[in-house]
Amino acid sequence: MKILVTGGLGFIGSHVVVELQNEGFEVVIIDNLSNSSEKVLDGITAITGKQAIFEKMDLRDKDKVQDFFKRHHDVLGVIHFAASKAVGESVEKPLLYYENNLNTLIYILQELSKKESSHFIFSSSCTVYGQADTLPITESAPIKVAESPYGNTKQIGEEIIKDTCKILNNLNAIALRYFNPIGAHETAKIGELPIGVPQNLVPFITQTGIGLRDQLSVFGDDYPTEDGTCIRDYIHVVDLAKAHVAALKRLIDGKNQTNYEIFNVGTGKGSSVLEVINAFEEVSKQKLNYKIVGRREGDIISAYADTKKANEVLGWRAESSLNDALLSAWNWEKKIRE
Repeated sequence: MKILVTGGLGFIGSHVVVELQNEGFEVVIIDNLSNSSEKVLDGITAITGKQAIFEKMDLRDKDKVQDFFKRHHDVLGVIHFAASKAVGESVEKPLLYYENNLNTLIYILQELSKKESSHFIFSSSCTVYGQADTLPITESAPIKVAESPYGNTKQIGEEIIKDTCKILNNLNAIALRYFNPIGAHETAKIGELPIGVPQNLVPFITQTGIGLRDQLSVFGDDYPTEDGTCIRDYIHVVDLAKAHVAALKRLIDGKNQTNYEIFNVGTGKGSSVLEVINAFEEVSKQKLNYKIVGRREGDIISAYADTKKANEVLGWRAESSLNDALLSAWNWEKKIRE
């Protein structure tokens, strides 16, 4: 059973490749290496003992996408991660984000529409909810106006898939709206590799802990939360990877109730920025140099998932704690700085 993972050398994609190979799938990776490294392949192979097929390709090249599916006509399913993902950069370069995140999706769906049967897992995001009216956030929560071009590409991407599934009986798709992935594989052979200054909290924490960053900025302590800092749902990347495999198996086994389904993927528990910092200090035995600064534009107050649907329908649930995830992120940080 051959599965294509686009963006498969990225942070989440690489962990999904490991879980797929552990479950006996044959994996083909497409990545343009714009935000990843070919060395990640070595880590994947070291963990699983299996070599994934890798093709360096920019999915914005429609001819190359068509050629790929002609050569790999036996692809059973696609898990689609390939996309630009920095919120701030998307505000500065909206056309790049719309081209990269939407054109590539369209080109892949066009090829899947030609197949007798195809299965598609879309990497979506809780950003589609914005600041939800009620917490925890269920899949039926209203979609808010996007705060950034990045968030908008996730909303539009979901709409494209939903509209395509309406007219194609041969396409079965699941959109996974995940919350905040953190951590690394327990072997410390793969993990998050942010290029330049990290955009996310945990890699900035670990880089500060290791001495790569002088100070961590906490954006605002005057939010209406218990300690005044923003609350998010932090999920271990390995748990998240297993959710993708569960979703794919659901489609392959024909257990989906409609040909387009949506699931939240999170822990169901919100943690504030200061709680994450305190937990990191506990597991790493490192005192973090952090400073409270002004709020950051676009940050919502609180977001955490209602995971009942994923737990009951997908048969999946997050197993790792915040401390587990932070310890794995710290071990990975130490490994790559050796």
